[in-house]
Amino acid sequence: MTEEFEEIVETFEFLDEWEDRYRHVIELGKAMEPLDEVLRVPATKVDGCASQVWLVPQIDGQGPEAVLSFSGDSDAMIVRGLIAILKALLSGVTLAEVAHTDASAAFAKLGLDQHLSAQRSNGLRSMIARIKTVAAHALAEESA
Repeated sequence: MTEEFEEIVETFEFLDEWEDRYRHVIELGKAMEPLDEVLRVPATKVDGCASQVWLVPQIDGQGPEAVLSFSGDSDAMIVRGLIAILKALLSGVTLAEVAHTDASAAFAKLGLDQHLSAQRSNGLRSMIARIKTVAAHALAEESA
C-alpha cells in the first residue's frame, strides 16, 4: 500500500464516529483536482455506478514495472471521495502492484465496506474492476 493510503488509514483510525469518516471522505473528494470536461466522454465513463463516474488512466513505462496513474471525477461528492481514496491506493504504483492489490480488502480496513449503500458498493467495485482491467490489458499487451 502507498504511503498516501496508509495516511488515510491512520486518519480513519483516529476518527471514531462514522459521520466524521464520511465527512473526511467528502473532504478528500473536494480536495481532488476536477477532471477536465473534455475527458468526460463515454470511453472514460464507468458503467455500474449510480452516479456519473469517469476514470482516465495513464501508463508510464513498459512491462510489470510500468506505473499506472489515473485521474477521475464524479457528480456525487461521496463518490469523488471514493475516487480520491482509490487514487491513493492504486495511482502511482506499478502494474504488477495493481494486479496484486486487494482493493476491496484495503477499503474494508477503512470500514467503508460496512457503511456504503449497496449502490455505492457496486459502483466502487466497478471502479476497481475498471482500473484492474486497464492494468491487466497493459500487462497482456507487453507479453504479447
